[in-house]
This record gives sequence, C-alpha cells and structure tokens, in this order.
Amino acid sequence: MTAPIGQEDWAKLRRKSQANLDRVIASVGLPNVLLPYQGRAVGLLDSSACRVLFIEKSRRIGLTWGLASAAVLRAGRAREARGMDVLYISYDREMTREFIDACAMWARAFAVAAFDAEEYLFDDVNPADPADTRKIQAFRIKFASGFEIMALSSAPRTLRGKQGLVIIDEAAFVDNLAELLKAALAFLMWAGQVCVCSTHNGAENEFNVQVQDILGERSSYAHFRCDFDQALQEGLYERICLVTGEEWTPEGEAEWRQGIIDDYRDAADEELFCVPAQGSGTWLPAPLIEARMTLSEEEAPIIRIELPTDFLHRDKLEQRSLMAPHFEAIEEALGRLDPELLHALGYDPARKADPAVAELLSIAKRLKRRSALTVEMRQVPFAEQKDVLRLLMRAPRLIGAALDATGMGMNLAEDLGREFGLREEENGPGLVWMISLTQSWYNENFPPLKAAFEDDAIALAKDADHLADLRLVKIIRGIPSIPAEREGVVAKKRHGDFAVALGLAHFASRMQWHEFGYTPVSTPLQSLDKLGMRGGSDRDFWLPPDDGDHDGRDSYRPPLGARIRGGF
Repeated sequence: MTAPIGQEDWAKLRRKSQANLDRVIASVGLPNVLLPYQGRAVGLLDSSACRVLFIEKSRRIGLTWGLASAAVLRAGRAREARGMDVLYISYDREMTREFIDACAMWARAFAVAAFDAEEYLFDDVNPADPADTRKIQAFRIKFASGFEIMALSSAPRTLRGKQGLVIIDEAAFVDNLAELLKAALAFLMWAGQVCVCSTHNGAENEFNVQVQDILGERSSYAHFRCDFDQALQEGLYERICLVTGEEWTPEGEAEWRQGIIDDYRDAADEELFCVPAQGSGTWLPAPLIEARMTLSEEEAPIIRIELPTDFLHRDKLEQRSLMAPHFEAIEEALGRLDPELLHALGYDPARKADPAVAELLSIAKRLKRRSALTVEMRQVPFAEQKDVLRLLMRAPRLIGAALDATGMGMNLAEDLGREFGLREEENGPGLVWMISLTQSWYNENFPPLKAAFEDDAIALAKDADHLADLRLVKIIRGIPSIPAEREGVVAKKRHGDFAVALGLAHFASRMQWHEFGYTPVSTPLQSLDKLGMRGGSDRDFWLPPDDGDHDGRDSYRPPLGARIRGGF
C-alpha cells in the first residue's frame, strides 16, 4: 500500500475507500471493517505479550491502513487501559500524511474524541550540539486521553526521548534500519512496543536479516506474513469491489490479479509474494574486474616470494642469500617507476596460511590509479616483511601508506610509523596510516574503489589470483566485506588478500598531502653490499641494521617522507 512502486495508484484507492467508509460499515458492520489478515495484525499489536512485531507484506493489500486503526485504538485509550503515544515513521512525507488521514478516519469511525490533524515543525535537536537543530515537518493528532499520534518522515535523534508504540513502515527502505531499531527498542523498557512493517528490498537488507533471525529462532520477536494471494483469499478484491461499486466475480478477480502481477513483471515475487530478491551478493562482477586488468607484466610486475618453512632455523648468511634475489627484483622494479607520478601503498599482512600482499599504485595526471608493483609473500617472517616494506616506501613521491593494523600487522605498522611518520589524524603529518579493518571502514572506503572500477579510473595487472580475490568480496548485510570462509587452490589458500591490499592502497591514494621545497643533507646510504645482501653494485638504498639499532644513523639526515605533509 505504501511503497515507491504503486503508491499513486494505492493513494487513489485509499481516497475512494475513505469516501465510501460509511457504506462499507453499513454493509459489513464496524467489527468486520478490517479484513481477517488486517485484524490478525492488529490483534498481535494489541497483545501485551507482543513487544516487537515484524510484518512481511505484499504491496497494495492495506496493512498500513489496518495499522492506522491500531494506532487510534492505542492512543485513544486511557493510561490504565494500556494507552500510549504512537509514533509512525517512514521514508516519505506523503506516506506520513496519508497515515494521519487514515487515523483521522478511524477516529471518526470509532467515535474516539480527537482534535483535528495538524501539521507542525518538529525540532530535531542534536544532544551533542544543541545549536545543531533541524526543523522536521510532522503531522499529529491529539486525543482526549492525553496521548497523540505523531507521524514523521524521517528518524530524528529525539526519538530516543519518546515513549509509546513505534510503527516503522516500509522499513526496508529507510536510510539506516539498524540504527533506527536501536533507538526504537529503548521504548520496550517502559512497556512500549515496536512494529516493523515492510515489503522486501533484497535478501541482504537489514529487514530480511531480522526476519531470518526470527524464523531461525535466533530472535524472540513476533512475526506476521501476508502475501498477495493470501490477501485475495481473505477478501481483498471483494472489498475493493465493495468500495468501488463494482460487481465481484471470480473471473474478474483472476483477471485483476493477473494484471497486477504483469505490472510488476520480474519484481512480482519480491513486491507481491514476500520473496526477497536473491542477488549473487557479489560486490564486483567478474567481467568488470577483467575489463580493468589491462596492464602487462612489464607495466605492473607481480613479485611472489615464498620461503622454506625452516627459514628461521637457517643461518643468517643463508637467510640473506634467499632474500637477496627478491630485494634485487623489487629494487629493479622501483627503478623503472615514473619519478614524476605520485604513488600510494597498501599492505595486508599475513604469516601462515594466506599470502601477505603489498600493492603500490601510481596516480596518473588524469587521476587514474594504475598498479605499479605488487609483492606477495608466503612463509616470510615479519622482519623480512618489514624490510620489503622499507624498500617499497622508497617509491617516488609516495604520498601515503595504509597498513592493516587490525591484528598481527599492528607491530609492523608501528615500527614503520616511527621511521616514516605516523598519520593519526586527517590533517596530520606522516606517511603511515594504521588502519583497523572494521565494517565501518569497509562501508566508507570500498564504495569509492568500486566507483573507480565502474568509471574506468583504475588499471590492474592480468592475474587469476587477483581476480579471484576481488570476486571474493561479497555484500554482507549491505556492506562489502570479506567472508569468513577461506578459498584456495590445493594448499595455497587465499582470503581476498589482494582485494584488501588494493582497498588500502586506493584509500592511501586519496589522502590529502602537501609537498614542500626541501633539500636534504647529502649522506652516504647503506647498501646491500654492506649488509651482505648481494655483491658488486654501486646502487645504494637504505636498510636498517639487522639488530634494529638505528643509533648509527646520521643525525643530520632527515627521515624518509619528511617532504610530505598532509591528511586524508
């Protein structure tokens, strides 16, 4: 009845219903004005045992019209008879007006003493900043009982200070149902009630998540369901004929039913029969990912490092000899980077089952992000991972590095932050961001990455493992996330590692930065030769001593990244 699809048609039908209510009452009697399914829903709300009720419904069956009668019966009672305020919330202003109109009609039908419906501005005050007050248009009916029905088209913060029965209509379409429920459930502490009513809007929507928890007996909330055919069987079309003055026939009902189903086409299951649309849950479709994998191996090298499981038990010379070729490959790849382009680094650490992945993006003049270098490491100890990252931090014009510091990566991120500067606030200095990969972080930072794929603003290397990692990202409860289940080929498992590293690198590439004119003091750098990593080369780069002691470093030599300042 109240939804983005079919709302105008149903509004016309409602107006006809209100205009002919007296004739309907005369025909069926006031006790029978509600159809059986409407009466059952109202009866559940009238039960003191029902604290929270979730209603799955079809469109165009008049359940909201029935809930308006429940609102009048509740607000019109005295406190001793469980009377209370009623707050109606939905996403659309016209829906709230229609609900108040329906309540006014029911008040007249029930002969409940009520003042005329009024429109007023509701002050939505931010408790943290009282000056931040919004004026929200609302509708209200006051009753002689002292209670009122208030209809709001949004979820104001001051809902937390109210008490009574809350009706959230078309809940699957409100901006943030989880937060709205959190505020509404506070009503239960003082014998209030919460009614959540909606047509479905996808299997991953919070409304369906709550319904599935109820059906799976993980939640004690009450549940009610009525689809289109059930409503027809209980007299919906006969009532429509009574209101419109048409003659009811089985053939006419069948034709009308088929016409409604044809109108909704592929959406009929979700819109009419309470079956949430089953999307694949995939965040990025494979064809879109492959369309952005346009870079050759020379343009975007991928260096894969896998050490023997007994690496830590070997002597230092052998350890260094095993790592030396990889350091040379990374140094060579860095030497081929365009020194005029900005670069950003993302790193997803790992140690045992999954690979640790570092992704370096370059930022072209037209702001297109391109994979410049990817390093994957398996069975690589953290000390060697740190050395690899120190090398990658030498990328030309590096504006930021985002490292997953959720768990095992915290120590590594802290150490690199000490060397290259920690970024702890949006406008602060430093290169290294320590990122906690929370649902909130994914929700805020993966949509821009998806937009880059959709807008052809990113280019990657052609790689089957990276494709699989990106396809692993799923929409879970409305948020792009890495599922807990792991996928892998033979013994080499993956867990969306490249997707995380790419997301971190893309985040770092959007950090604000400022470049200052600065001339460093010229000092000799340690070389791979001096560390015993390789022999015979005049190319130098900085690596710390193996024991982590940096006291020997020239005190006049500035830290790497000193030329970069800024915030995200």
